[in-house]
Amino acid sequence: MARDRNNKQDRIPIRFVDAEAESEPSVEPIPEMDSQDPDITTNSAEEEMLDSELTQPDETPPIEFTEGGPITAELVATRAELKRVQEETAELKDRLARRQADFENYRKRVDRERSDIYNRVVADVAAKLLGVLDNLKRALESEASVEATESDEFRHFLSGVDLIYKQLSGVLEALGVKPIVAVGELFNPHIHEAVVTEETEEFEPDTIIQEIRAGYKLGDKLIRPALVKVSKRS
Repeated sequence: MARDRNNKQDRIPIRFVDAEAESEPSVEPIPEMDSQDPDITTNSAEEEMLDSELTQPDETPPIEFTEGGPITAELVATRAELKRVQEETAELKDRLARRQADFENYRKRVDRERSDIYNRVVADVAAKLLGVLDNLKRALESEASVEATESDEFRHFLSGVDLIYKQLSGVLEALGVKPIVAVGELFNPHIHEAVVTEETEEFEPDTIIQEIRAGYKLGDKLIRPALVKVSKRS
C-alpha cells in the first residue's frame, strides 16, 4: 500500500498545449473611429487645402525688364555702338566717293593737259612745214604752164616734186593736221581770212569763190586760216 501511495505522489499530471496558439500574440480589436473626431476633421481640412494649392494655376508674375536693369543698359549700349558704326561707315563711304571724284578729275585734267601739249607741239612743227608744202604746191601748179617742148628731165623733176608733196601731206595728215575746206563754203571769220572780194551774181553773198592759200587745223585748234576770195552783191 505504501508503494502504491508513493507511485501516486510521483505521478505529475501532463497538460498538452497547442503550439500555434502559444506563438500567436494576442491582438486587441481596434476601436472604430468616429467621424466626429476633431483630430480627423483637422486632417481632412489640411488635405483639402493641399489639393487646392496643387490644382490652382501658377500665378507667379513674369520677369519684367525694368528700365534701369542690366539687360536694358546692355541693349542701349549695343544700339549706341551700332549707330556709331553706321555713322563711321557712312563717313568712310563719303570720303571714298570724294577721293574717287578727285582722282577722276585729276585723270581728266592730266589727259587734257597731255592732249594740249601734244597738239601744241604738233601745231608748231606743222606751222613750220606748211611753208615748205606751199612751195611744193606752187611748183606743181606751174607744171600746167610748161610747154610740150620742155625736156623729159624737167618733167621727171616735177614728178619727184609731186611725190614729195604727197608724202609730206600724208605725214601731216597722220599727225592730225587737216586742210580747211574753203571753196563753195560760206565765209567763216574763225577759220577763213578774206583778202579779196569780188562782185558776182553767180554765187550768194559771202561765199568763198577761190582759195588763195590753204588753211589747216589740228582737231579744233586752228594752225593758220585759209586766205580766200569772197563774193559780194554788186
